[in-house]
Amino acid sequence: MGKKGILLVFSGPSGVGKGSICKALQNENPSIRLSVSATTRWPRSGEVDGVDYYFLDNESFGKMIEEGQLLEWAEVHGHFSGTPRRFLQEALDQGNDVVLEIDIQGALQVKERFPLAVLIFVVPPSLLELESRLISRGSDSREEIEKRLRCTTHEMEMAYHYDYIVVNDKVARALDIVRAIIIAEKSRPQRNRCLVQSLM
Repeated sequence: MGKKGILLVFSGPSGVGKGSICKALQNENPSIRLSVSATTRWPRSGEVDGVDYYFLDNESFGKMIEEGQLLEWAEVHGHFSGTPRRFLQEALDQGNDVVLEIDIQGALQVKERFPLAVLIFVVPPSLLELESRLISRGSDSREEIEKRLRCTTHEMEMAYHYDYIVVNDKVARALDIVRAIIIAEKSRPQRNRCLVQSLM
């Protein structure tokens, strides 16, 4: 049996650029799979159902929870989000690396269920820059932006539960760091047991 893929879990404050890093990573390496989360929030401009997220109503989301179809789920900013279990497991078993972009609660649940998951916390170069990114995104009201900024302090405290911290001042520089993390993780003894045993 071949090597399983690596599960890379990205979290960080809203507007920090997690999605930009994840999409750039997949664009340069099509064998990396982006896990599509389910959510009860409304789509933002340009988001496509089944590509960016599975947009569900509360009842459908609740049914997925009851049927055990979600690896993790949480309520964040007044909406439910979660990771469908089936796609993720199939992709990892086929040897593909999988990228999850999820909230902190969900990431910690994933780490409990997948101890070898690699948790990457993305931070902005400054809070002023984060606020500027949220405003320029143009999808949230001033009230919503202020709510998200207030959550940032607690979110930053949770960074200590992650394996790595990546500063996203420029996407290209952040990608360099993520590439180095992937190379290092693929070299861990826990991921190379078959190789070591074959040489004994």
